[in-house]
Formats: sequence, C-alpha cells, structure tokens
Amino acid sequence: MAVRAAVLPAIGAPLEITGIELPDPGPGQVRVRLAAAGVCHSDLSLSDGTMRVPVPAVLGHEGAGTVVAVGEGVTHVAEGSPVVLNWAPSCGSCHACALGEVWLCANALGGAADVYARTTDGTDLHPGLNVAAFAEETVVAASCVLPLPEGVPLVDAALLGCAVLTGYGAVHHSAKVRRGETVAVFGAGGVGLATLQSARIAGASRIIAVDVSPEKEELARTAGATDYVLASDTTPREIRALTGKQGVDVSIECVGRAVSIRAAWDSTRRGGRTTVVGIGGKDQEVTFNALEIFHWGRTLSGCVYGNTDPARDVPVLAEHVREGRLDLSALVTERIALEGIPAAFENMLAGKGGRALVVF
Repeated sequence: MAVRAAVLPAIGAPLEITGIELPDPGPGQVRVRLAAAGVCHSDLSLSDGTMRVPVPAVLGHEGAGTVVAVGEGVTHVAEGSPVVLNWAPSCGSCHACALGEVWLCANALGGAADVYARTTDGTDLHPGLNVAAFAEETVVAASCVLPLPEGVPLVDAALLGCAVLTGYGAVHHSAKVRRGETVAVFGAGGVGLATLQSARIAGASRIIAVDVSPEKEELARTAGATDYVLASDTTPREIRALTGKQGVDVSIECVGRAVSIRAAWDSTRRGGRTTVVGIGGKDQEVTFNALEIFHWGRTLSGCVYGNTDPARDVPVLAEHVREGRLDLSALVTERIALEGIPAAFENMLAGKGGRALVVF
C-alpha cells in the first residue's frame, strides 16, 4: 500500500515528498497511521550529516498515531490503539540497560539501518531514527510504540516522543532540580520550552530563559520563564545580576553550540549543575582550564533523551497534562502539512519558533 512520506534521498539534499510502499507488519511489528509528527532539530541534524543516518531514509522521530495492524506476537497494543512512537527503545540486555540506564542502550538505534519500505520505483528506504514519522503511515518494531494514556489529545501527544521527554528528563532526572532552586534555560525552541515548563513543575523559584531571538520572549514566559535574557557576550553577567551575583543553581543548555555551553557553565553558581541537552557538531569545542574546574566546583553533565525511560515517564507526563500542569499545545508554534517540513527546517536554521507540528 502506497503512502505519502518525506524522503531524504542523500545527506545534504532537500527532502522529497513522494509515495512509498509499506509492507504489512511482520512478527513483532506494528503498523501505525500517524496523527501528527513534530519537526525536531535532530531531524535537521540527520539531514545535514551532523548525525549519521543510512540514506535514502524517511526522517521524523517524534510522533503519535493509531495502530492499524499488528504482527504475530504483539500483545501490548491492538488495532485501534492510540500510541506514542518511541524512537530509542531499550534492548534490556546490554551493559547500560543492566545498569538501569536505558537511555544509553547500545542497541537502541539498531533498527535505523534496516530496510523498512521502498519507494514506488523499488529503491530501499531506511527509517531515520527507527520510526520514520514523516509519513502518513509507518511500520515499526513493537518496542517502538507505547500505549497513549487516556486524557492526552492524540495530535498533541506527538510531542511526548522527544521534546517533552527530553525537557522533562533534563530537569527531573539529569539536573535534578529541587523546589526553590534557580534555573537558566539556554534556547527557547521546542525542547527549551518543554524544559521551562518542567522547571516550573519542579517548583523552581526563578526561571531565566535565554535565546538569541527577542520574538521568543512571549513563548518563553508563557512556558514558565520569570525572566528573559537575549543571548550575548554579557549573558552570564546578566544572569548573575538576577541572582544576587551568585549565578543560578542549574543551567540547562538546549542548543548544542560551544558558545552557549560555555555561557551556561559561566552562568551557574559555585557548586551548581550545568546540563547539556543540545546536540552539537564535532567542530563545537568547549574549553575549560584546570583551575576554574577546581575553583567553581560545578558539575557539567551530558543528557541523552532526558535520561528518561519512556515506558516509565510517559504515564507521568500524561498525568501532568491531565492535571493542567503541562500544556503541550503551548510548545507548538505552527501546524503544517507534510509539504511544510522543508520550510520548518529553514525556520529552525534561522532560530525561529518553538516546534512545528505536522498534522496528517
């Protein structure tokens, strides 16, 4: 059966909106009709080669939809089940999984190298980050779908698959923000806005959003920012001025650039925590001297997928949505058709908006 999809024919090439042929789900597989897919900066990083992906491929890793068919042996979902796509399913048997660090699973992205579909002319296609959400329908491993808890709108639920899990986990699992602490969030895109909301849920007393764009201030404040700072060479100084000359307890960097990582570190108080969520290229080198590492006593940590276990955390996030503490729709700056993805990529490059949502 042919469905429409956004295909990346080669690294650095523009996406092509075209028909692809999906097979019926085999044993241990599920076919999903997408309701929506978020356009994440990671998709842009895949398309330009910052992150490696076999091509040609269908990108898109943040999505939600309805199960239309299941293969043999699938029991946790059935035809008609609303589901959230999980692009990084843990294997349960590698060293990281044995330690309970499922977000570092060594085999999570193994399915990205598989051939999961073909173009109408017979060319093999790979699923960008396992799930190929930039398509009307997809076929995925059963481990890549999570039942959607009740009370969460299916279209908005697409954001749970990456932006919200990452932002929530950065606050609650990686940085471990405590009630009353001060937090700075660098970058007010989709993940940054989710991080701001999560800091508010954690009870942070002051939440400072930092971004290069003045147009994002209203979005940031709606998400929970108490202060907004335009990124510049003086950003750390401005943040210290807002926090009694101390710096924030926690800085969370959601951009992936050397300059913003360094600014996040410099904005953190002595003994504070700096968490890096953004995915930068190999050319983004950050330097520290030995004396400052000793003197400041700060903790600098990476954060993969929010250090989350999606099976554990999606139900928690759903409860926050039902109780009104987490507003998924506030993360969306535009709702687009499949054909609008290239323009959404351009907006991300220009530093515009929060999260574009492809609605099918």
